[in-house]
Amino acid sequence: MIELRNLEPDDWQLWRALRLAALAEAPYAYGTRLADWQGEGDREERWRDRLAIPGSLNLVAVRAGEPVGMASGVPAERRPDAVELISMWVSPAARGQGAGGLLIREVARWAAAEKGATTLLLSVMPDNRAALALYERHGFKDTGEPGDLLPDGVRRDVVMAKDLSPA
Repeated sequence: MIELRNLEPDDWQLWRALRLAALAEAPYAYGTRLADWQGEGDREERWRDRLAIPGSLNLVAVRAGEPVGMASGVPAERRPDAVELISMWVSPAARGQGAGGLLIREVARWAAAEKGATTLLLSVMPDNRAALALYERHGFKDTGEPGDLLPDGVRRDVVMAKDLSPA
């Protein structure tokens, strides 16, 4: 059984371990690099600040007492009606067992119920087929909006949205 745990800034070491594991295991899935969060970038204050983003939700998926995934919801910068799903990752050993869906559903529930959001947004790398399929299964659609420019200077993130309006 997979359970979710809400993290606070004092849980920074757990978040750090998961985020570094995600960046090491799936560097193709993120706009940030593992090296950006190591060395001088690996500071307690920085990890605490990441978990203290105003109006955010930070979740860890736990199976048999072990953390197996993470996701966050943060207010969308330019859209007061939206929350953005960020930092989504499930460890390879737990993929296909429902952790990703559980994380998405909880961020969506929180965004609608606690933040009054009508839209859940996310950005995903265009070549990350597994993530694209997961998001589509959970009701996300490509918005057609240009995402952030990728390091190759040509391609962009795919921006997806899920309608959270009451049915």
